Amino acid sequence: MFFLGILLAVSALQSFGLLGSLATFLTNTFQNDYLIGSALGVLSAIVDNVPLVAASQGMYDMSVYPTDHSFWKFLALTTGTGGSAIIIGSAAGVAVMGIEHIRFGWYLKNISWIALVGFAAGIATYLLQQSLFS
Repeated sequence: MFFLGILLAVSALQSFGLLGSLATFLTNTFQNDYLIGSALGVLSAIVDNVPLVAASQGMYDMSVYPTDHSFWKFLALTTGTGGSAIIIGSAAGVAVMGIEHIRFGWYLKNISWIALVGFAAGIATYLLQQSLFS
């Protein structure tokens, strides 16, 4: 039911034209696929990555970014790792909060910086690989 709700919400946003407007705003603001992907990755620390990626699929036209385009691979990297910057950014983080009784403030103080270093290192590694092997 969770995923069905997400997909219905994303479809509603798309039909209202909000996703297209957001894509236009990001494209005009950053003017670079990697900066857009990085911004969405940072946003995934607040918004769960599943609905964020689903929304992104509605934001960007598949004729411009086909299925195997590097943008989607980069987006998967950034939203997957960016979601760990704040413990509530992923379903796994919320689950571990309950199981291990981890407080939000403790995570923010002790772990978030490590997750952000990993996020930046992942981006740097991806860009290095793209420059060397593409």
